[in-house]
Amino acid sequence: MNKKLKANVLIYVLVYSFISLIILSGALIWSYSFYLVLNNQIKSKKAFSIAESGTEIYRWYLNHFRENYQGLQGEYNFANRLGETIGKYKLEITSPVPGSTIVKVKSTGNLLNENIEKIIEITLGIPSLAKYSVVLNSDVRFGQGTVVYGEIHSNGGIRFDGIANNLVSSALITYDDPDHSGPNEWAVHTHIDPIDPLPPTEWNNRPDIFKAGRRRGVPRIDFIGISSNLADLKNLASTSGVYIPFSGSNKWGYEIIFNENGTFSLYSVNKVFSNTNCYFYDPGLSSTNINERYFRNTWSITNKTFIATYTIPQSGIIFVEDNVWVSGKIKDKRIIVASAKFPDNPNERTNIIINNDLTYTNYDGKDVIGLIAQRNIYVGLKSKNDLRIDAALIAQNGRVGRLHYSSGCGQEYIRATITVYGMIGSNSRYGFAWTDGTGYRDRILIYDYNLLYGPPPRFPLASEFYEILKFKEIK
Repeated sequence: MNKKLKANVLIYVLVYSFISLIILSGALIWSYSFYLVLNNQIKSKKAFSIAESGTEIYRWYLNHFRENYQGLQGEYNFANRLGETIGKYKLEITSPVPGSTIVKVKSTGNLLNENIEKIIEITLGIPSLAKYSVVLNSDVRFGQGTVVYGEIHSNGGIRFDGIANNLVSSALITYDDPDHSGPNEWAVHTHIDPIDPLPPTEWNNRPDIFKAGRRRGVPRIDFIGISSNLADLKNLASTSGVYIPFSGSNKWGYEIIFNENGTFSLYSVNKVFSNTNCYFYDPGLSSTNINERYFRNTWSITNKTFIATYTIPQSGIIFVEDNVWVSGKIKDKRIIVASAKFPDNPNERTNIIINNDLTYTNYDGKDVIGLIAQRNIYVGLKSKNDLRIDAALIAQNGRVGRLHYSSGCGQEYIRATITVYGMIGSNSRYGFAWTDGTGYRDRILIYDYNLLYGPPPRFPLASEFYEILKFKEIK
């Protein structure tokens, strides 16, 4: 090989060696950079896992130590499965406002000896029984003219002939509709043409009636547990609320009228309207031998005596150990009015009556009213022709509705429109109207979504456990 060829080969070797060196160096630099990035990502994920573990530990704690919201506030070591401390998490808790179940948890996770930090914020809450616009413990019929804007559930069957703008569900699969004879029908059905087919033929979609759909065979709702809420409310009212005792056998109960200035006026009810030509039907009774103080009457006040004006307590809890009529308007208040008589005697269970408007000033969740009656929540004979009720209503052992009044009771036996903004919980069949056209011609039920996680104080809950409502990675 001549010298010139040897020189060319050497040049090629040097050039390719230099290029290879550059490529190898670049590969080494890229590999090291990739290692650093990957290592940081692993550390970051570990810090994130530590922060997330803090939120899960807090949720476990809160489900076992209800309402001890600040019990885990602070910083804690975090160990791996070998028991070695590898980091820390810090919990910062924002307790719920009175009446709400919503808790905010900010968890900051750190690795030991590393300048890496991850911050997570979650929102926890327990849905209240007010997750439903209407919840019932019996068979029910929603007639034509009924418009419902929230979710409906019944432990019995549902015949729905109105307009449902949200889901309608039943704990049953089929049932025997008590409003007519014949074979069993689907647990959620309609008689609006075309009438739903009988089981086992599957139903058709009816978006004209059930705009958000319908379901059957879902879990039952517990109405029995509400009694414990009433007992708790009595105790709380005695210590941090307003407790109003039994008015006496010669009285009919009390009237509460709420005022926008944060007070309520209390009256004793001396007499209710009575007319021998007035006949009425109480669906909860089969016997005529009853005490009309608690059962069958017009539920319309004709004589009352002023007692005093009270400041609405900070707790918002008012307990009346008697029948109580409720009306008025609130502003920036969260209130619950409970009516019950203890010890519990089925013949002397108390009622709540609403004959005049009960309304909010604010409709953003600042104003909330809950009414829980041991027996019924009734609208009386001489109620407003156009009545508005802003409240969450629960009748533990009775029904939410209006008695069937005859034409002999006066012109009020037929009314125009009732609007309920909130929710209805009724142990027995709910209803403000009857199939013969008496009662309220139009019934408008509007669900207040603020009640779901911001119910009235000490309102019954629909679940035992806190759920994660929101998850946000802050850092």
